[in-house]
Amino acid sequence: MAVWGGGNAKIGKATRCAVLARDLGSAPRQRGVFPDGNAAPIAYGVPMPQDFSFPLPALLPGSVDGLLGRRVIELHRWVVCEGLRGANAPDLFAGFCQRLIADGVPLWRGYAAMETLHPQWWGFGFTWRRDSAAIQPAHFGHDHATARGWVGSAFHQLAKRAKAGERNPSIRRRIAEGPRERDFPALERFFAEGGTDYLAELFIYGKDSDRARGSGIVYSFMTDRSGGFTEDNTILLRSTLPVLSMAMKANAGHVDACRLLQVYLGEDAGRRVHAGRVERGSVESLRAVLWYADIRGFTAIADSAPGLVLVDLLDDVFETLAASLRRHGGQVLKFVGDGMLAAFPCEEASRTETCRQALDAACEAMRALDALNAVRQAAGKIAAPVDLALHLGEVLYGNVGAVDRLDFTMIGPAVNEVSRIEALCEPLGRKVLVSAALAAAAGLGDGRLVPLGRHRLRGVRDVREIYALNV
Repeated sequence: MAVWGGGNAKIGKATRCAVLARDLGSAPRQRGVFPDGNAAPIAYGVPMPQDFSFPLPALLPGSVDGLLGRRVIELHRWVVCEGLRGANAPDLFAGFCQRLIADGVPLWRGYAAMETLHPQWWGFGFTWRRDSAAIQPAHFGHDHATARGWVGSAFHQLAKRAKAGERNPSIRRRIAEGPRERDFPALERFFAEGGTDYLAELFIYGKDSDRARGSGIVYSFMTDRSGGFTEDNTILLRSTLPVLSMAMKANAGHVDACRLLQVYLGEDAGRRVHAGRVERGSVESLRAVLWYADIRGFTAIADSAPGLVLVDLLDDVFETLAASLRRHGGQVLKFVGDGMLAAFPCEEASRTETCRQALDAACEAMRALDALNAVRQAAGKIAAPVDLALHLGEVLYGNVGAVDRLDFTMIGPAVNEVSRIEALCEPLGRKVLVSAALAAAAGLGDGRLVPLGRHRLRGVRDVREIYALNV
């Protein structure tokens, strides 16, 4: 049987590391192979040294020819192949846990969590259980640092140790051996459910606190086996977690980029850019319902209100409008000052339904804005009416801009017209105006669309028939 670390090791630590590194297809590390508890600072806001060598586990096989060594290599290779294939993080983690089971590890529960870049979420995690066929996902808000479940947890302890300079901190608790081993609140619950042994480990990403790289990934593994994990179990786990972390990091970067593009460009535009639609001047012609909203009297409000008050108003108004769009299939294209341009892609076969959905979204948005303004006024905050225009027309959709600064947007006469129609809301005393093209396509016969006659739009040669939408 292969000889592993400890007092009876037949070869030195450096040799053991070199043997495993050779068989895993990588060069041996020169420094920092074995953590000594005094390693240099890591992420979580602490600068990293220029010489950043990641520590491998202290217990490594003296020979890779034995069963355990082969399992380490096979699991390592599987993770690398899955990572190169682009497996998503939940599937990757579930597959890792299932392969541990196949290799004889009596795993009962596994958990992984990572930081993300998203305006709504600080991070995400997922739980694998032996008795469940599906990964259980979870998201954490930006207030997680003060949440009861985080403060005082084993993961919080790992993060504190990382901030203090410990590299790759870990925690082991044999929770079936008595109350002293259950010094974190969650461990009592796990023990009550049948857990016997708990292992948690934190892996740090990068040399500094650059959030674009992510600060790291944390794991926990538990067994319900009497006596807990064996030494071979923990060696297999700790020898393969670093490469799993690399694969998880690669997927997280892909997902973060996709989500951020969708947040800042819009769901469809972000997806297209992430899929490779990045060439300047590449556009396509399509038909769409355009939805343009603007806060009435915003210039006067901006002249008298502090900046943060304006931001609070804009956030409330834009979220109220966007919520109505989401429920009816519309997407925000851009915010321009106090204005918002949105669109409903319009296929010929579903043109009537799309137009009606856009009108329903407009009615819903106006009612929601009335409720919002009532709440804001009751709280002593600024309230503001919003004007909205809808139009149906052909647009060009794609990359427009300078060689080093592009926008994925919609352009064309229809975009200009919808903004000009919105400018008529105040003089006509209406909240929502609709073009004749959209009114005809919607085909409403319920009296909600009221003809207002023909009007001249600034910059548009011909007069246009305009309708008001009763909300």
